Amino acid sequence: MTKRSEPIFNVPAVVVAIIAACVFVHLVRTFLLTPEEDFDFLVTFAFIPARYDSALALEGLPGGWAADAWTFVTYAFIHGDFTHLAVNSVWLLPFGAAVARRFGTARFLAFFAATAIAGAGAHLVTHFGAVEPVIGASASISGLMAASTRFAFQRGAPLGLIRGGAEEAYRVPAAPLRVALRDVRILVFLGAWFGLNLLFGLGSLAIAGAGQTVAWQAHIGGFLAGLVLFALFDPVIAPSGPDPAGGDGNALGDEPAEERSPSAHP
Repeated sequence: MTKRSEPIFNVPAVVVAIIAACVFVHLVRTFLLTPEEDFDFLVTFAFIPARYDSALALEGLPGGWAADAWTFVTYAFIHGDFTHLAVNSVWLLPFGAAVARRFGTARFLAFFAATAIAGAGAHLVTHFGAVEPVIGASASISGLMAASTRFAFQRGAPLGLIRGGAEEAYRVPAAPLRVALRDVRILVFLGAWFGLNLLFGLGSLAIAGAGQTVAWQAHIGGFLAGLVLFALFDPVIAPSGPDPAGGDGNALGDEPAEERSPSAHP
């Protein structure tokens, strides 16, 4: 019997739903809200570091203390323009699909939120008191990219030298972080990713058609969170003991960052 090939476009519903939510938010902002209403929307749902600086004594901000909490996540669903939205959607499709197929809907949504929070936290630490709102899903996408590296290169995984079947490829045991960081392919990927973000940070690269800066610290926060927190969300249980097939260290160990703003975005 011939093994059925994996569909080219097989995106989990949760990934489609997140992209649809981002598109919906952008369409509402673009076509339904007045400039004044859009400003209030950003102040209420974008991530603004100045909210947390008591020295600024900002009072009367929409949302109050509740917005202080929810903006750590809601900013990820807001984008600066259609280019920003399109770029993030393109990156979310492959990496989000891979992780969603492994995690399932509930774990995926929790992971998406956790990496968004980590990205906002990294931006807050490095831009404490800044008034420019940060928006965009890039911190979470960076976290998904990091999570993918924890299993995508293993034997039988989607990018492994020996691939498994369509579904099995996304269920192979992940390498412990200490093992993954010795894989040359993963190290090359990490080097390229961090190098690209360093270029954003130095101002050597910019988003085409956008006059905003990239919140690259949020990217890094999301990426590091995805790399470290992956095992806390991963439902795949590795077999105990050494790989009987002589595998390349793919047992799960015990180890458990485009934010963008009108003036500073990823």
